Amino acid sequence: MGKIYYILGKSSTGKDTIYKKILEDKELNLKDIILYTTRPIRDGEINGKSYHFVDENEYLRIKETGAIIEERSYDTMHGVWRYFTVKDEQINLDSNDYIIIGVLKSYEDTRDYFGSDKVIPIYIEVEDGVRLQRALDREKKPENRRFKEMCRRYLADSEDFADEKIINAGINKRFENEDLATCISEVKEFIRKNR
Repeated sequence: MGKIYYILGKSSTGKDTIYKKILEDKELNLKDIILYTTRPIRDGEINGKSYHFVDENEYLRIKETGAIIEERSYDTMHGVWRYFTVKDEQINLDSNDYIIIGVLKSYEDTRDYFGSDKVIPIYIEVEDGVRLQRALDREKKPENRRFKEMCRRYLADSEDFADEKIINAGINKRFENEDLATCISEVKEFIRKNR
């Protein structure tokens, strides 16, 4: 029976980089799960690879079928944007193991849907000062410059990933990303032991 390894943690902890490196590992041979979203496609994104881009009507149609595993909505200045995971043909736990990245609530909903024996959390953390500096360095790049959003996310993370919530979610193993190569190695070893 396959498993879903769920990478989660606060912003600027290196989750995306770790996710990509784990996904590239041919020995682990993990499949990714492409999320769905109602937000508009951005330059450089590919439908079916970055996300499955759908409109609100398609979201409602999928919801009506009962195939949504987890979902979250964000009220943006452009309207409500939804992100959600769908139990579709891309997920087959009889023959594959998967890796996905998300937030605490999406992990909990996915775990509740498939069972805690099939959804394994990989919680990445970094000391808050280091995390803030990483976020600031990223936003200083000319193509980013979203300082207000950076601050909002940083503050929201303190609440969303409070220690009490991590403990209540049953997450008792944490991976400290002080050194990226070491952290990736520890995560790979953890996945091997949990197969």
